[in-house]
Amino acid sequence: MHRKNHKNDDHILFLEDINNIKIDHTLLSGQSFMWHYDQDCDGLLAGVIDGDLYIIQNMSDGSDMVVHTSRQYENMAAFRRFISHYFSLDINTGALFPEEFKARFPEIWSMIQPYMTTKVLRQPPFEVLITFMCAQGLGMSVIRRQIKSLTRENGVLHQTNLAGRSFTYHSFPTPEALAASSPEHLKLCTNNNCVRARNIINAAQEVVSGSLDLEGLKDPDMPLVEARSRLCSLPGIGYKIADCVLLFGLNRFDAFPIDTHVRQYLAAWFSIGKNIHSLSQKNYLSLQAGAHTILSPEFAGFAGHILFHCWRKEIKKLNTF
Repeated sequence: MHRKNHKNDDHILFLEDINNIKIDHTLLSGQSFMWHYDQDCDGLLAGVIDGDLYIIQNMSDGSDMVVHTSRQYENMAAFRRFISHYFSLDINTGALFPEEFKARFPEIWSMIQPYMTTKVLRQPPFEVLITFMCAQGLGMSVIRRQIKSLTRENGVLHQTNLAGRSFTYHSFPTPEALAASSPEHLKLCTNNNCVRARNIINAAQEVVSGSLDLEGLKDPDMPLVEARSRLCSLPGIGYKIADCVLLFGLNRFDAFPIDTHVRQYLAAWFSIGKNIHSLSQKNYLSLQAGAHTILSPEFAGFAGHILFHCWRKEIKKLNTF
C-alpha cells in the first residue's frame, strides 16, 4: 500500500452567497460515491478529488459555504475557478428546462423547485467510468461500499490535516493500478463478480495504452452517438453506463441515462413509454427520444438528473445514496 503525507497547509475558500447550489442534494444524489458525511462532525461533507481531500461546510443560513482542501492552489482565484467548474456553477439553472415545461407540467414544475439547486458534477472521467462499471444493477448503498473497498485495496493512502483535524483517506485507483490488477484480487471490490472485474481491468488497460481517450470524448463537436459508441465498444458497458460516464465524467450534459427510476418517472409524470417495462436497446432509445420531446436536448441529462433525484426523494421516499 502506497502512502502519501500532505503538507499541513489548509487552503480555505469562503464562498459567499452561494444561492444556486444545494451541496447535499448535489453530492449525495447518486452521481458520485467519493463523498460522504464526516462521522465525527455533523453537517461536514468530505470527498476526494484527484487524490486531494476536500471538506465542505454549509453555514447556518445555507447561502455561505466554507471549503477546505489539501490541494495546493496557486492562489484563491484558481481555487475558486476549480470549485465553480467542478460544481457546474457556471451553468444557468434557468436554461435547464425549456420555457414551455412549466406550462405543460405545472405540478411537476412545482415539485422539482427544491431540487433545482442540484448540480451535475464535472468529475474525473476515469473515476466515473470505473464507478459505474462497478455499479451495474446494484443499490446505492452497495455501490458506496464497493467503491470504498476499491479505493482501500487499490488506491493510495493519504494523511493530511484540515480544519484543525487529522484525516486519513484513500484516493481513487489510477488506471495503471487497476490495469495491473487481477480478476481474483479485484472481485473483492465487485461483489465477487469476476466478469465485472475482468471488464474493469480491460477498461483500465485501454486507458493506459491510449486506445481509450477519455479526454477526447469530451469534445463538444463529437456527436454524442459517436462518443457513446466508443464507450459501448468496451466489454461490460451498455447504453446506460456509457450515458452515465458521458454525463457525470465527460461534461456531456446532453447525455440522458435511463435506469428503472427514470423509466418510471417518464411514464408516471409524462406518459412516455407507459407500456415499456424493460430496457432493451430499442426501448432505451425510444425513451430517450420521448424525453427529448419535453426537455432541452443540450441539457437533457442535467435536467433529467434533477427529475431523477426528485423522483427518488419525493415519490419513492428513498434516502440512501
